[in-house]
Amino acid sequence: MRRRSLAAILLSLSLSASAASVATPAAATDRAYRAVVSANPVNNTPHVLNGTVWALTQVGDTIVVGGSFTKVTDASGKRTYARRNIFAYGLRDGAIRSFAPSVDGSVYALATGRGGTVYIGGSFRRVNGAAQRGVAQLRLSDGARMSTFRAYINWGDVRTLHVQGGRMYLGGAFSAIRGVRRVALARLDPATGNVIRSFDARLSAPGLARTRVEHFDVSPDGRRLVAVGALLKSGSATRTQIVVLNTARGTAALASWYTTAFQPSCMKGFDTYLRQVKFSPDGRYFVVVSTGRMSSPTRLCDAAARFETYRSGRVNPTWVQRTGGDSLYAVAVTGSAVYLGGHQRYLDNPYGTDAKGPGPGAKSRVGIGAVSATTGRALSWNPTRSRGVGVRAFLTTTSGLIVGSDTDKLGKEYHGRVGMFPIS
Repeated sequence: MRRRSLAAILLSLSLSASAASVATPAAATDRAYRAVVSANPVNNTPHVLNGTVWALTQVGDTIVVGGSFTKVTDASGKRTYARRNIFAYGLRDGAIRSFAPSVDGSVYALATGRGGTVYIGGSFRRVNGAAQRGVAQLRLSDGARMSTFRAYINWGDVRTLHVQGGRMYLGGAFSAIRGVRRVALARLDPATGNVIRSFDARLSAPGLARTRVEHFDVSPDGRRLVAVGALLKSGSATRTQIVVLNTARGTAALASWYTTAFQPSCMKGFDTYLRQVKFSPDGRYFVVVSTGRMSSPTRLCDAAARFETYRSGRVNPTWVQRTGGDSLYAVAVTGSAVYLGGHQRYLDNPYGTDAKGPGPGAKSRVGIGAVSATTGRALSWNPTRSRGVGVRAFLTTTSGLIVGSDTDKLGKEYHGRVGMFPIS
């Protein structure tokens, strides 16, 4: 496959501004692309040599990468850097930044802060030698921990972060932040880390070992939050694995929106089989992806499903995309396409199984693929990747779609756990 330099791509984009395929939305919402990205990755992204990339965010012209790893190299592979669980590189040139804080555990979540800072969430207990469990704010220029941000969780981990319009949300497995009880989901003051007491979703999971938010997203206008994970109730209302909250007034008011689509179980052993959720750039719908170790033409195990955001009462999926028994872990929604990542072998495969192989109409989309946002059917985009456990993170940027995973082949080329498909 012919490799393209990022410089050539950017030059091409600058010469055809009228055809630019990017619109910049608010906060961390996926960007709107007018077309599907190229299937040919750029060749100047750095390589992560071990472990897993769990999270990505952009701070100015810098990409911050979080995960569980210890070494990275530049794009040429000639220079190796010690970077434990977090590092940063230039979006345009791929150069690895000097940013190298000491974080003693995995980084599962990232969010862009003000003033050249980044928020990190994960299973760590100490940052730059100081005790600060689960969540912290770092200065990008030198990796310093911002001591003015004083949040910490009591146990467990932080798996997902979002900062938008002066509001900071975090989700994961915890039951208190700085001594204030908040189960699995909270809103903080992004400057101080203080808990905003007016926001309490009152999540619980009776009968399960632990209530946990696996992932959430906030609509571009900040009016709705959708969370997925090991949860069964919000207050006294039943909300199996997924809850939609009205956040316009800064509270966690339960929306009338609910679905019973995730009540049927998959294989035994899953307290939740939902893994990630993303809003569309216009906020009108969101897409949920799942694992479950089960192929089924009727259940939402190992599948992606679109739901409309502002319907009321019981809501069924607009469409469902089934892999035939392989997990999906990550999703990006750009309007022109919905990108799906996991360790899937096929899409459009509701009648396939692990034991018997693909069913009628199945399309090979190894490890990564794209589907129509309107119909949910597989698009022709088919770069492939080595499967491993799966894609864990997508990030939409003005230059293209960045992918974070646990393997080193993307688009039939070597890309150690990080790669970018440029805007076509």
